[in-house]
Amino acid sequence: MRIAFLSTFYPFRGGIAQFNASLYRAFEKEHSVKAFTFTRQYPDFLFPGETQMVTEKDNADKIPSERVLDTLNPLTYFSAADRIKEFGPDILLMKYWMSYMAPSLGTVAKKVCGRGRPTPSLGEGRGGPHSKVITVLDNVIPHEKRFFDTSFTKYFLKQNHGFVVMSDSVKNDLLKFIPDAKYISRPHPLYDHFGKKTDTDDAKNKLNIPVDKKVVLFFGFIRDYKGLDLLIDAVSKLNDEYVLVIAGEVYGSFDKYTQQIEKLGVQSKISLHVRYISDDEVPVFFSAADVCVLPYKSATQSGITSIAYHFDLPMIATDTGGLKESIEHNKTGIIVASPDSNLIAKAIQDYFAQNFRPKFQEEIKLLKNKLSWDGLANAIIDFSKSL
Repeated sequence: MRIAFLSTFYPFRGGIAQFNASLYRAFEKEHSVKAFTFTRQYPDFLFPGETQMVTEKDNADKIPSERVLDTLNPLTYFSAADRIKEFGPDILLMKYWMSYMAPSLGTVAKKVCGRGRPTPSLGEGRGGPHSKVITVLDNVIPHEKRFFDTSFTKYFLKQNHGFVVMSDSVKNDLLKFIPDAKYISRPHPLYDHFGKKTDTDDAKNKLNIPVDKKVVLFFGFIRDYKGLDLLIDAVSKLNDEYVLVIAGEVYGSFDKYTQQIEKLGVQSKISLHVRYISDDEVPVFFSAADVCVLPYKSATQSGITSIAYHFDLPMIATDTGGLKESIEHNKTGIIVASPDSNLIAKAIQDYFAQNFRPKFQEEIKLLKNKLSWDGLANAIIDFSKSL
């Protein structure tokens, strides 16, 4: 089968590019797949981090992609569609995570596959009405809401034949827009490109953390909805045996967190690594940690869970969005009833007091066998045949 995969690929970096690269590698084992990506993904004001592009520090999978789409230039919507039609896909596969992408991706899909026209049985991939548009939905409505979210999302969704969701919250959001939407629900596969876990004491030494400390990890892009302020407050309620490692690039300014840390007087209990963490560095942070905490105020799903599972690291997460679907309470981690710093602090204390880590790690090893990229790729192929 011929698959045109339009989304974020090398030379762009980040979790979405990593997801797409892993899925691409699974598809290419049995199918003809071609990656199409952006000339410009989005303007800098929508990406207040360091850079959108791979640097020499990144261990990126250099997927061969054709850069065809500038989200700010409508002329490229049509030229990108023409390039994809020349490839002649049976499936146009995309990923959707914010409504800003809706006009560009939606228009390409409309021009490639003619959504709304008669769609006979799956053809041999010349583009046009027999090709199927399938989108993996990270979010339907983004965490940071904007006035155009609803209208843009409606436009994008109606250009699709089917969807892949990875949490009930995303599924429910989809069905609010399209009650009879065709979809499959699959768990987020595990990232497997970060290398192996290293010795815990060595990892702590590299981070300048005493080996006898209990290490709590907050990892990933720092954004308001992820509740880092709640975790900092929770750590202020813990004794000096604990260290919170904050590792990730900040969206916007870190100033409010700095002020909070100083006000609470917890500087000695926090290890700051507020920058983009390259793939080569990831094993150090997850190997040094005793638990990963996701104190999110809102969520759909999180790719951090699959990284933690890769390193056999249990998690503590708030009961928001789809987190409890990927973290099994009292099996692979602890689900906290609500985004509340007191509850988060108590969960951290209970995790260590009851020595949950060995038990949870055994459950994680069982779960890892089920969450493969090949499984997701095969499910998408089977789904396309039913549309």
